[in-house]
Amino acid sequence: MLPHITVCICAFRRPALLKRLLEKLQEQRTNGLFSFSVVVCDNDVEQSAASVVSAARNGAAIDIIYCSESRKNIALARNKALEHARGNFIAFIDDDEFPTDDWLEKLIAACDKYRADGVLGPVRPHFDSPPPSWIIRGRFCERPEHETGRVMKWDECRTGNVLFRRKILDGTEEPFHAGFGTGGEDMDFFRRMDERGRLFVWCNEAFAYETVPPSRWSRSYMLKRALLRGKNILKHPSGVWRFIAVSVAAVPLYLLFLPITVLFGHHWFMKYSIKLCDHSGRLLALVGLNSISERDI
Repeated sequence: MLPHITVCICAFRRPALLKRLLEKLQEQRTNGLFSFSVVVCDNDVEQSAASVVSAARNGAAIDIIYCSESRKNIALARNKALEHARGNFIAFIDDDEFPTDDWLEKLIAACDKYRADGVLGPVRPHFDSPPPSWIIRGRFCERPEHETGRVMKWDECRTGNVLFRRKILDGTEEPFHAGFGTGGEDMDFFRRMDERGRLFVWCNEAFAYETVPPSRWSRSYMLKRALLRGKNILKHPSGVWRFIAVSVAAVPLYLLFLPITVLFGHHWFMKYSIKLCDHSGRLLALVGLNSISERDI
């Protein structure tokens, strides 16, 4: 029997982007090596994704399942999607991303080649209109990439582009913990999988694109996002005091260095401002002063 992949998508009130993603998924090449289906979990109480999924089903050659989770919580949405998944492989991709037509083929081939429990791939930025030059020069929308086959550490893993064997969920009542309502639930998932000895590797050929709208080019968005990351990192039970110790040392150093970065260009100033907010977010959250949430950005 051919392997079957269920592609899980959590939809967050971005119907135009979800439409593009579903169209791109229907272009996936399987070469007769596997089959796949799609599950869309609508995390909007007004079910804004329902009409998009209904339209995508018309004439679709693959099964597209719709479900909803009215409680605004990304971990609960991921769990709901998994409840409707039927494949022996699970893939996650964000609703503001879209893959190349050999995305799933590359992921499942790497999973078999390296005998891994899961495979992650790169997410590269896509701009519908040209961003400011300092965004490009500072590479603010780019993410780290690695050599194919590299074993990934749990704190390097995300669910924006991942495939894993469904069996790794056996014995897990709540794959994604609801306490990570504003983010960080995926890193926590990989931390727990790492503790179980699960192996995740990188495939640099299995890439997807993330649509970066102008709203994410703003300085305030980037700084608030960094503060939120700092806040969320404290939700992890492992390594918290190591993170805090690093931030205690880093904050004064960045404060001293920040004025000098202006001499090298705005992209350098913003790069280190973001680093400062990452570390400051941890310390502010530690004393209860970091109130940044997803709704603020």
